[in-house]
Amino acid sequence: MLGHKDISDQEAMVGTYTEMELDTKQQDGLVDTSVKGNLKKLLWDGGSVYDAWFSTASNQVAQVLLTLPYSFSQLGYTSGIIFQIFYGFMGSWTAYLISALYVEYRSRKEKQNATFKNHIIQWFEVLDGLLGPYWKVVGLVFNCTFLFFGSVIQLIGCASNIYYINDHLDKRTWTFIFGGCCMLTVLIPSFHNYRVWSFLGLGMTTYTAWYMTISAVVHGQVKGVAHSAPKRLVLYFTGATNILYTFGGHAVTVEIMHAMWKPKRFKYIYLLATLYVFTLTLPSATAVYWAFGDLLLEKSNAMALLPKTGFRDVAVVLMLIHQFITFGFACTPLYFIWEKVLGIHKTASLPIRALARIPVVLPIWFFAIIFPFFGPINSAVGALLVTFTVYIIPATAHMITYRTAFARENAIEKPPLFLMGSWKAVYALNAFVVLWVVVVGLGLGGWASLTNFVHQINTFGLFAKCYQCPHKHPIPAAHPH
Repeated sequence: MLGHKDISDQEAMVGTYTEMELDTKQQDGLVDTSVKGNLKKLLWDGGSVYDAWFSTASNQVAQVLLTLPYSFSQLGYTSGIIFQIFYGFMGSWTAYLISALYVEYRSRKEKQNATFKNHIIQWFEVLDGLLGPYWKVVGLVFNCTFLFFGSVIQLIGCASNIYYINDHLDKRTWTFIFGGCCMLTVLIPSFHNYRVWSFLGLGMTTYTAWYMTISAVVHGQVKGVAHSAPKRLVLYFTGATNILYTFGGHAVTVEIMHAMWKPKRFKYIYLLATLYVFTLTLPSATAVYWAFGDLLLEKSNAMALLPKTGFRDVAVVLMLIHQFITFGFACTPLYFIWEKVLGIHKTASLPIRALARIPVVLPIWFFAIIFPFFGPINSAVGALLVTFTVYIIPATAHMITYRTAFARENAIEKPPLFLMGSWKAVYALNAFVVLWVVVVGLGLGGWASLTNFVHQINTFGLFAKCYQCPHKHPIPAAHPH
């Protein structure tokens, strides 16, 4: 069994570079200590717990902020608030599980003298190292598909938002334009280099959330406002699954951890990020639903109902920039995987890597044009992909990894204090997560989300030119039953 000193030494080792390696690099003149180098380090090279917190919080809430009032119109106040808190804490738990498995995998590999200076560890590699090749395939398939459609959703959100500032172009045309803009993310090497972007992204989301809250309160309730939710099971579980998606930013958790100097400190970061996100999502969703009620059932993007003012335009522009950043968050792990397939992941040349990444963006661009259903696609992705990637796979993998007494005795990360250090409590909580998500998220949520998604296809068609545009396409009066 590892002693306290061994665990402390192991914790110090975990990171992209150890402190000793950084000191050595500086002594050898490999670290630029000039003013330019210090500025680059300040704005570009991030690896602290603060960088990880900003990256996690920024990635956790982006365009979904605009669809949460839509979810409230399907769920009602009580269920909307309860599901946010419930899935927020459940997501924080499974993020903790992923961090524990990462540290376990990393420690085992480093005992075998493995080095990761030029290699970025990803979730499927953790599963492969701890559980074998079959788990690697499962993790790779679900993670890649989730990240792919997460990127698709960001493009759809960009087109949906900009339309409310400039409706001279339809949303499909805006998707073409923003697809080209998001192509620029191929130039960002890794999550180390998102320091300033994560900071700005979270600031932009904070402004947008509080703009939505204040604007809705100042606007007041529309005449004859109705709050009839919940009234249909399809809508209810569609809304619940959209919230499940909200707190499912785990597909990039391992990459964010790997970008830290000491990844073992990540274990509470996701929870702290979630608590901050609550201060944005709960007030904004509640206020907008209070003001517009059932009108949100026909407008999945809250910006469509908020009054057109300079403040709203600023919120839209800031959200557009943040969606560009979040697109990069979702795509970067896909870039890494593609580089590994091509055998150029350890190449130092950024131009070569950037050119190789372009084919990753092209199919994302194409799918955003095929399925422009802002809101319903979030729920479908949540039910079919987030359920496995964020909840089922991490909880199950953790139970299997520590199924033996030897593995539990030698675990780098012991059960948390709030569970009294009990492995039985960990197993019970993991089993509950899997059971709940299979029945409610995948089962009921999958049925409801796919029913609603098919309804959108039947109503608007594939390659819809302007989904839910007030003057471009009639808004359907009926809802799926």
